[in-house]
Amino acid sequence: MDNTRIDWADMTWNPVTGCRHGCNYCYAARTAGRFAGYLSQGVKVSNDPRKEEIVQEVKLPNCEREGIVVLDKPLKTMTAAGNVVNAPYPFGFTPTFHRYRLGDPVKKQRPRNIFVCSMADLFGTWVPTKWIVEVMDACMAAPQHNYLFLTKNPRRYTELDEMALLPRRNNFWYGTTTTEAGQSYFISEHHKTFTSVEPMTGPLFPEAGGILVDWVIVGAETGLRKNKAVPERAWVKDLLDACREEGVPLFMKRNLTDVWGENLVQELPTMLGRR
Repeated sequence: MDNTRIDWADMTWNPVTGCRHGCNYCYAARTAGRFAGYLSQGVKVSNDPRKEEIVQEVKLPNCEREGIVVLDKPLKTMTAAGNVVNAPYPFGFTPTFHRYRLGDPVKKQRPRNIFVCSMADLFGTWVPTKWIVEVMDACMAAPQHNYLFLTKNPRRYTELDEMALLPRRNNFWYGTTTTEAGQSYFISEHHKTFTSVEPMTGPLFPEAGGILVDWVIVGAETGLRKNKAVPERAWVKDLLDACREEGVPLFMKRNLTDVWGENLVQELPTMLGRR
């Protein structure tokens, strides 16, 4: 588990890493690519998650199905300084279940807001249901924390809830990434829900009935990608006005400073107030 610069969370926890959505603005893919590789018999094995042929050349241990990996213990890598450490993304952005990380939340006694799988989409179609169940069980074993999940595949939330596999607990927050109007997101009377509008690529007007989630996060694209998305102030203002009308808290990420100014609105739901 790592402390994080993400404005709305205290820590990130990545029992699963990797994703197949292929978003061109994805910071996680760039990060995983930078730190890909591991030591094999004392030799550094490097791979680039953006190049399929390189990933295929690396022998993936414990493959439960094609193209995904399960690690019951960490692989090692060597830093630039020559230190041997646990490899955070041994196979780059290949979906990987780091089962050895499941016990991390229970070791943290002070309550925290934990962003689960900041380096993955835990609810992607390629993720085995049993991985999700094991992650949820690990969360329930440490109820002192709030757990925040985020997906671009909100249908998986509904499918899991229909199987009684999506915990209905007030410290479990189910988020959907949206970027512009017309994209679906998870709403529920039985779960805490939010949407993360990041990067905001167009105006986002609420559907009929208003804002239907418990919290809204909005931000710009991070990183130095050429032609990166830059939201317009008017889009952010319209979203703020809609949230105000519905009494829904809105959190502007720091990367909106150039668009909005220094006086950012950074509201947290009462239950997520800083621990």
